[in-house]
Amino acid sequence: MTDRNIVVVGGTSGIGLELSRRIVARGDTVILTGRDATRAKDVAASLGPNATGISVDLASPHTIAESLASVGEVHGLVLSAVERDSNTVRDFSIDKASRLATLKLVGYLETIHALIGRIEETVDTGIVLMGGIARYRPYPGSLTVSTVNGGVEGMATALAAELAPVRVNVLHPGIVGDSPFWEDKTGALDAYRSRTPGGELATVEDVVESTLFLLDNKGVSGTTLHVNRATLTT
Repeated sequence: MTDRNIVVVGGTSGIGLELSRRIVARGDTVILTGRDATRAKDVAASLGPNATGISVDLASPHTIAESLASVGEVHGLVLSAVERDSNTVRDFSIDKASRLATLKLVGYLETIHALIGRIEETVDTGIVLMGGIARYRPYPGSLTVSTVNGGVEGMATALAAELAPVRVNVLHPGIVGDSPFWEDKTGALDAYRSRTPGGELATVEDVVESTLFLLDNKGVSGTTLHVNRATLTT
């Protein structure tokens, strides 16, 4: 696949960065975003001439359309920007919950809305929304994360119907053992591995490959894909 423009929102670090690197390596053009304009441009420059970096803040949805004004035709879109919020109903932070809900639910939708006239309306075009396995496997403090990721799943189902033939899917990663967030948390990782069939956790490569599958496979839309190397039981 060549000469395709893929937008990766949240592409300056972690899984989004590795995905952006793979998109460039296979001959496509990537427009990656981050909250910091300088960092986005620097990261894009490190990937070569087929990468462009721009600033987009999903938590400020009224600014998204202007931030994306320079983007041309879109042949694929990945919304991978995430934040981790620790919240419980007994000690509930309205501000933290509102920020995460705005970022992923309103921000994801406004990004698609802002680009809708530039998204190629064919079955070749894929949109991938990043959720998380906390949707099904809540943990202490995951109240808002689990709730919002459930909303992302519902969003993908509704968008797949509304935007067809454009395909829309959601990916729920589990614990990604070699991601920047997790790689130094050895105690927690050992505990998760002990409860995982095969004794290994999902990798960044697993998530990137799965995202590319959802971007490219013309037969998959309105689908939820778990990348977890584990059953759904705790």
